[in-house]
Amino acid sequence: LKNKDINLQLWKQYMRPNAATIELAHLYFIPKPHKISTPLRPIVSSIKAAATGVSHFLDILLRPMFNQVTKATTFINGIDFVRQIENYRNSGRLLPTTLFVTFDITNLYTMIPRHGAIAALQKFLSKHADNRRIHGMTIDTITRLARLVLDTNCFVYNNKYYQQIRGGAMGSPFTMTLANVYMWEWEQTLLEYQRSHNEMYGRYIDDIFMTTNLSFDEINTRLIEANQQDENIRLTHTISSKVEYLDVLVENDNGQLKTSVYHKLAAEPYILPFSSDHPRHVHRSTINARLIRAIRLCSHLDDFDKERINIEFTLLLNGYPPKFISYHFNKFFQKHNVLSVMENLDDIMYEQLHRTLLYQPTIKERQRHQQEQQQQNIQSKDLFIHYTFESGPLVNFTKELKHLWNEHYINKNPIKQNIRLRFGTKSNKNLCQLLVKKKPSKSLLRDVISSD
Repeated sequence: LKNKDINLQLWKQYMRPNAATIELAHLYFIPKPHKISTPLRPIVSSIKAAATGVSHFLDILLRPMFNQVTKATTFINGIDFVRQIENYRNSGRLLPTTLFVTFDITNLYTMIPRHGAIAALQKFLSKHADNRRIHGMTIDTITRLARLVLDTNCFVYNNKYYQQIRGGAMGSPFTMTLANVYMWEWEQTLLEYQRSHNEMYGRYIDDIFMTTNLSFDEINTRLIEANQQDENIRLTHTISSKVEYLDVLVENDNGQLKTSVYHKLAAEPYILPFSSDHPRHVHRSTINARLIRAIRLCSHLDDFDKERINIEFTLLLNGYPPKFISYHFNKFFQKHNVLSVMENLDDIMYEQLHRTLLYQPTIKERQRHQQEQQQQNIQSKDLFIHYTFESGPLVNFTKELKHLWNEHYINKNPIKQNIRLRFGTKSNKNLCQLLVKKKPSKSLLRDVISSD
């Protein structure tokens, strides 16, 4: 707690805007190519805005608390969802009559009411804060900071100035946490109903999944009631024995659970091209990551085999040589000692592999664990070095720099051995970044003339 309090003191200093670099936020749009007709997502870029530091501070202050409180009803990703739905089956609650329910909230971030969100935040903090304080800050102070973030969301779009008067800005760090708190207040009635019936309930931001053994008409009636509970929250729901949720297709086949990879209808088979100017290990990692994801999400061998073929075609379409694909596919299965899965379609070996990889920590879970360890041992430090990769002179950059680092620094400064070099490659600019200008002129962002 002492270390966290020190960090909070640093963030209090960071909250003060820098008069030399402060700029008004600006609105731009990014396409959603995975959806039909490619709709646009509005983003308010507020990196240098006056209240951005406050927004970051509130997010860092409150998100860990919210994540801890809602841990039992939150899906981290599709892998976590498969783990929990399999636990539901293993506990004997999956019946031939079980239906799956999915629904999402329409425009959650921009539709939450200001006063309702603040009231939900105050109620949440009052219930879970220690003596009405969060790391020494009172609920009243946190509420005032939250109002400040919401009330100062002004931005430039199409050479005009606007102020957002409803919801939070897409792009402001605190918006997600505030929307999640508002949703937590709204979902309590539905959540308690699911718990009382020993059914499953989970949410990933604005996407919700439930199980039920009610009839179709009964659960449909309850969802209609939930849709009328709050005029600001509108649901779009699906009730069936086979539904899509996140990147998973889940099916109740007469009491037998089946999960597999779900591809959106508008999704295109594009991945990192083999001809791109990236280190070769990135292309190898692309193959390994897609195979691991497929095995984790596909509960049955036949579904995995279909996804494996899909992966192969995707790689070929993006210029990966057949020999390169074949070599790394074989190497992957050899590494896990399950060549019979690919050669003989061995169901028993695949089931073991599925369970082993499903419950192995994901990259994000390992990173979270490392961060927790680093917080406990504040002496360890990482030095991050990012460089633009080139297929020519910088191929051996990391090896040469590590050698120089160990020879001239670590070996001669044993006290500094706790500092580690961490490398990351920066991608070269693409045509979109070179040709599209999203940011307005600085005169619009900085030289604002005050007027009534």
